[in-house]
Amino acid sequence: MRGVRAGMIAPAPDRAFIARIGADVGGRWDDESMSLIAQTADMVGRDAELSLLGDALRRAAAGETASVLVAGEAGIGKTRLLREFRTVAERSAAVFTGWCVDYGATPAPYAPLPSILRGVLTALGDDGAEAAGPARAALRLLIPELGPADRAAVSPDALREAIANLLEAAAERRPVVVLVEDLHWADDATLAMLSFLLRALSGHRVLFVLTCRVDEVRRGGGVRAFLVEAERARLLERVTLRRLDPVAVRAMVEALNGPTDDTGFARLLERSEGVPFFIEELSCNALGPLPESLRDLLLARFDRLGEDAKRVVRTVSGSDAPVPHELLAGVAGLPDERLDDGIREAAAASILAVRPDDSYGFRHALLREAVHDDLLPGERARLHRAYAEALEAAATADPASCLESALAYHWHQAHDAPRALSAAIAAMERAKASYAFSTAARFGELALELWDQVPSAAEAAGVDRVTLLLRLGSILRNAGDGERSLAVVDLALAEVEPKTVEPRLHARLLRDKALYLQNLGRPGSAELLCQALDRMDGVDDDRLRATLLNLLGGRRMVAAQLEEAIATADEAYRIAERIGDDAQMSVAANTRGSARVHLGDVEGGLTDFRLAWERAADDTARLRYHVNYSDILHHLGRHREAVRIAEEGIAHARTLGVERTSGSLLTQNLAEPLLQLGEVDRAEELLAKDLTFRTHRIFRVYTMATRIRLLAWRGRLDEARGLLDEWRPTMLGIAPLERQVEYSLIATELTLRLNAGDAHGAAEIVRGLVQRGGPLHAQGPRLLLESAWAVAALRAASSIAAGAETEADAGELAAGIAALWASTPPGQRPDGWGVLLTALLDGEVDALRTAVPVADADDMPAAYRVVVRLELARRLVRGDRAGRAEAASVLADAALIAAQIGHVRLAQDVDALATASGVRAEQHPSGVNELTAREAQVLELLAEGLSNRQISERLFISVKTVSVHVSAILRKLGASSRSEAAARHRARALVQS
Repeated sequence: MRGVRAGMIAPAPDRAFIARIGADVGGRWDDESMSLIAQTADMVGRDAELSLLGDALRRAAAGETASVLVAGEAGIGKTRLLREFRTVAERSAAVFTGWCVDYGATPAPYAPLPSILRGVLTALGDDGAEAAGPARAALRLLIPELGPADRAAVSPDALREAIANLLEAAAERRPVVVLVEDLHWADDATLAMLSFLLRALSGHRVLFVLTCRVDEVRRGGGVRAFLVEAERARLLERVTLRRLDPVAVRAMVEALNGPTDDTGFARLLERSEGVPFFIEELSCNALGPLPESLRDLLLARFDRLGEDAKRVVRTVSGSDAPVPHELLAGVAGLPDERLDDGIREAAAASILAVRPDDSYGFRHALLREAVHDDLLPGERARLHRAYAEALEAAATADPASCLESALAYHWHQAHDAPRALSAAIAAMERAKASYAFSTAARFGELALELWDQVPSAAEAAGVDRVTLLLRLGSILRNAGDGERSLAVVDLALAEVEPKTVEPRLHARLLRDKALYLQNLGRPGSAELLCQALDRMDGVDDDRLRATLLNLLGGRRMVAAQLEEAIATADEAYRIAERIGDDAQMSVAANTRGSARVHLGDVEGGLTDFRLAWERAADDTARLRYHVNYSDILHHLGRHREAVRIAEEGIAHARTLGVERTSGSLLTQNLAEPLLQLGEVDRAEELLAKDLTFRTHRIFRVYTMATRIRLLAWRGRLDEARGLLDEWRPTMLGIAPLERQVEYSLIATELTLRLNAGDAHGAAEIVRGLVQRGGPLHAQGPRLLLESAWAVAALRAASSIAAGAETEADAGELAAGIAALWASTPPGQRPDGWGVLLTALLDGEVDALRTAVPVADADDMPAAYRVVVRLELARRLVRGDRAGRAEAASVLADAALIAAQIGHVRLAQDVDALATASGVRAEQHPSGVNELTAREAQVLELLAEGLSNRQISERLFISVKTVSVHVSAILRKLGASSRSEAAARHRARALVQS
């Protein structure tokens, strides 16, 4: 957003002052007048970078992913480059700008978002509120003038969804460019939001351009982690600004001051080292004494100011955010005329810049830091006290002004510990209410640091120390800092006396520690939950008791202590039923149902899931049902039903306005059965968006395992191996605590070797599985079916190498797999899988022929349509002419299916066998004109008259993907338009009826 010219929503007159100084969740200033180079100078030495940004905009306008990180050191010209780009971009796109703000060690939460959102709302006009979707009320958390925010009415995820909806709506009108400056100051909440938006808006004509001082980003910090992940996921293309060469330096100096002599230029070149900011600073004093430090250099121009101008500049240095005129006048304490003269002098010296909205800021952050650091300790404390008092008066006049973060910063800098403590607690609660948990955690830790400095701290803070620790631990957990949350709850436990502390408080502390250990993938959660339950003996709080039992039941279920899990869930259900707590009853039924299915009592488990749905009276319980039930259905091989349940959950999440956030917990449960069904494009799209922004790594291992298997399916083996190497230690650490992680790791290792053509490596994994024995629970049938594929691959390897020993190994493994299959409870064995498994293990032609139509059934894992045919063809090519002719036909079918499902390894194996045996067949009769299953779905909806966007919403795919399918349909049908394709479809339907 470009200040007033962007059409910012004007606050009510009596709130104008508050809106401008609301830096808690506000932005920084628009630096159009604060560029590194004077306004009269042309930009030099950045033509190539400007061209790259122009190319990115063209790609984004075409629906491609093309966001950019502009990286470089302080003073290198990032802001100036963006100003030039913005001028160009505004000709064809809507441009919105936001700035990250630094309050010392505590970044302001969501700092760049309000200015961006105000610009988008203005651009959308009357349609803005509607465009935000069901979650529109969440926008009030960041834009106070929209009305008071009711935290109970919105979810943490609704804010993300509403912002994404707004940007999507704006992009439907014209391409959108979102500029975010100073990412190195971004808080974790802003980083999480950007990570979400980069994925969610990929392909929606939205270009993000971020600037960052990458050399100042610390290792292990949130910004570094964000950049590493975004660039690895190819969400950002980096454009690095280098120092200017001598030719560009001369051009810049002459643009600033006219022709320069060689002596002065050489001296300036030596001093500046090609950094544009230093060039500008030195251009007016090229032959002067060399400053002893960067601060001296930065302060050289400041030292030449008059006393009033210096007072103004020192006052402005106390605030990292823009300073409105009214606030500056109050804090500076100068008469109006002298204040105006001082501002004018500082602006003329290019130290301060004046915004159109009558606020002031430094031309460069380094100048502010230098001036602020040059203040004497007493001066600095008095300045921050003056700011704090002025802001506190504003906050008193308007409690909705969102100034808590700024007050905490200024009171802390003013060394007023009691007020800083009170403000830090308020800032923590405000940031928590906005779901900026990392920022809330920093203010909470500031409060903890100040606690011992304040007499009667509990009175000043409004909470006792243990309660603060309890809240802070929860905030840290939500912020993703598992280690710190564990340390805080340990501190709280150390401060209470177990024998005398209120039992419910003690139980809650033990519960929280159990959760934090669980999030870290460490042992001890179950034991702590048992201790918490012991503390509840004799306490009249059945709701807390039922909650603890459900948590314990969940831990026992994932640890495969299934009988104990059922008993615990039964007890939780009885208590919840007695007090009428439907939510806890639903959770208990979920846990019990999962455990029963894994034990082999499939019908009993499914009955429990029906009960869980009946008792799921609130939205959270309904989403939980869709998550758990779709997972169980997948294990049972009921892929289509699993897809339907997951899709219903996503649709429900959409009505709540959290489709791409809380609803994204269902992404994994939708992607896995889609991959099994061969709908790899859709599964890949779901995973590529990475919508499951879970805080803790323990929750990501399942999604990463599916992604690795998908990459292997696609033949991207190096990427798959790299991800597995990265995540294997985490999986191995969690596996003893969560048995499903162990099975997932085994399946992933096996899949990777099969897709790499490493039959012997796959056989080793199968041998370990056989030696381990059962029970394998509900995950067993899929592992055993893949093991049968490994046996077939091993036999094929033995036939090529003529190795009798390998053939014997295959036979031994086949016998072990068959025995494990026989010991699997019948209810856990999906229909038809036994036919496929037996055919692959025996390798008999008749059994394989029988398995072909079974593999072709609608709900079967699609890869086995190729695997079975491939194994049949291997047997047939050894026979007579008729057998070889049949093999040619079978291989033709296998080649077509492998191409349709995009399975690279199987396509290669089919081609290799056809080449080696010399039994290539003619083109499959249906040819390339046969529509894929997804294309048939798109055509059906096309015939109903749906637009591409409506089709994308119906099928949960992107508009871009729909466009690709429509193009393929037109090509295959020989139709010249959508209408013609729809007409042909309707005509065909009439004939078939």
